[in-house]
Amino acid sequence: MHDLLSKRLPMMLAFFAGMVIIVAFFSGHPTLTNFRSNMQVWVSIIGGFTLLLGVVSITSVNYRRVRKLEKDWPYKLILLISLVVSGGFGIFQGTEAGTVYDWLFQNMSAPMMSSMFAMLAFFIASAAYRAFRARTVEATILLVVAMIVMLGRVPIGQVIYHRLPEITEWIMNYPNLAVQRGIIIGAALGAASMSIRIILGIERTYMGR
Repeated sequence: MHDLLSKRLPMMLAFFAGMVIIVAFFSGHPTLTNFRSNMQVWVSIIGGFTLLLGVVSITSVNYRRVRKLEKDWPYKLILLISLVVSGGFGIFQGTEAGTVYDWLFQNMSAPMMSSMFAMLAFFIASAAYRAFRARTVEATILLVVAMIVMLGRVPIGQVIYHRLPEITEWIMNYPNLAVQRGIIIGAALGAASMSIRIILGIERTYMGR
């Protein structure tokens, strides 16, 4: 009985849900389509509960570290206070414009996110500098193309060569777009392959195995 509940039942539910979604998508039958819509609603509901579980988990972990005064415990305390304050105002007062939650988001969260992305730009520049070293043929091509694109996006590039913006647009619209679509197709095939493995019970990592 325990084996059925811990192993077989999750696999059977995954197989049933996956097959219903696939058959409903390709068949277009009204009953299956309606059932698929209801399942997607339940997915949203379960996703909300997992978000709540994440909040409980992060609160529990950081509370223990603050109580034991572990390393960087003041930052953990700030995290807990911010979570309680913003969450409390968001739940009881709402998140519309003019509320305390909106003020906290606009004046604290948004500037911090902007600062984080600003610092991230320097890390990207550092990584680009290391990657663009012309040590191999591929790195040399990457360096040349990157220089063309960067110069083509700024006014000085047009001063250097008047057709540089046109070359930049061609690179972005053809080679770059082709590579992006190839990556997207590969990711989609990988997601489809993983879905099939889950439906057939080959992939069981979602059960902790």
